[in-house]
Amino acid sequence: MDTEAQQTERDRSSTAGLGDAPEDSGAEEGSRSARLSGLPGGRFTVVLLACVAFVLLFSTFVLQPFQIPSRSMEPALHVGDRILVNKLAYRFGDEPRRGDVVVFDGTEYFGEGDFVKRVVGTGGDRVVCCDARGRLAVNGTVVDEPYLHPGDEASSVPFDVVVPTGRLFLLGDHRSDSSDSRDRLGSPGGGMVPVERVLGRAEWVGWPFSRWSSVGHSGALAELPGRGRHG
Repeated sequence: MDTEAQQTERDRSSTAGLGDAPEDSGAEEGSRSARLSGLPGGRFTVVLLACVAFVLLFSTFVLQPFQIPSRSMEPALHVGDRILVNKLAYRFGDEPRRGDVVVFDGTEYFGEGDFVKRVVGTGGDRVVCCDARGRLAVNGTVVDEPYLHPGDEASSVPFDVVVPTGRLFLLGDHRSDSSDSRDRLGSPGGGMVPVERVLGRAEWVGWPFSRWSSVGHSGALAELPGRGRHG
């Protein structure tokens, strides 16, 4: 039979480990604090770096700012405006629609770099300009274009094109000051940009604050007869 001294010794052995975890946890916490204190700014620096990483990831994959370099999209977008582009708009099965203002990689089609234009025709659409009153038509229906720059006509260059599947016919709103699909009808690709070159849809003017607003989309264009109905 165990003596009282032996039982006490076993109790001490069985409980000795109970104090180890808090001591180890405290040591680990102390080591972590020591590492943080070794950084300039300590915890503030860590939080700041995490915020910067989040902003970079967010702007790369979700909502990216672009600066407007020319007058080709006036009056909606002015030189120097910073627009916020929704990079998820076409990532889950949706494609650009007529009337959308999009940012795209124009390399080999429009020139080097990124461009911003309005989608006027998508795959299968027949886009024609101009009728006797100087208006543009898509799939046989005349288009009202309230977004055009005051004083501009739909186009000074006549054209009649059918947009290939998977491509976009893109025009600037300031037609008299825009180099767009009309100017490249005889070049490789026929001035029409592949859908996969679209980086995203312009959603807002974010800067300057005095011009903060959503980027207008043309419901009239989107509601025109479907693709392939050329009239």
